[in-house]
Amino acid sequence: MALDMDIKELIPKHKDDQKVIAGLKKLSFEQLKPIVPDLLEWLQDMNWPIARPVADILKPFADRMTPDIIRILKTNDGEWKQSMLGNLARNTTDPQLLSEIERIAKFPSRDEIESEVNLEAISILNGDYK
Repeated sequence: MALDMDIKELIPKHKDDQKVIAGLKKLSFEQLKPIVPDLLEWLQDMNWPIARPVADILKPFADRMTPDIIRILKTNDGEWKQSMLGNLARNTTDPQLLSEIERIAKFPSRDEIESEVNLEAISILNGDYK
């Protein structure tokens, strides 16, 4: 990637913007960090063609994105929360994130119940994905 290229050029522009994936794959977490919140927005609906490749790029860095993931887990978007747990938080060892997952498992909100986010949280806490 050219050093003069703006990192924001690698934020997907539409649901099937596969052109940015190769460039994103080449970046370290430090390089990705400024656009992590933008990339996480593409995980709001895992049916979007861009969602799976972006999730795969972010997965190795999941525990370094804890504040961003927790911010999403505190929204009212059950589908987005489900995506965060299922794609990025399954194997977390981060105490802050585990604390939020425990909250969802024990005291789920209405949208967490409707989207079955609480069931995913329980599975994570039970170690079903280890």
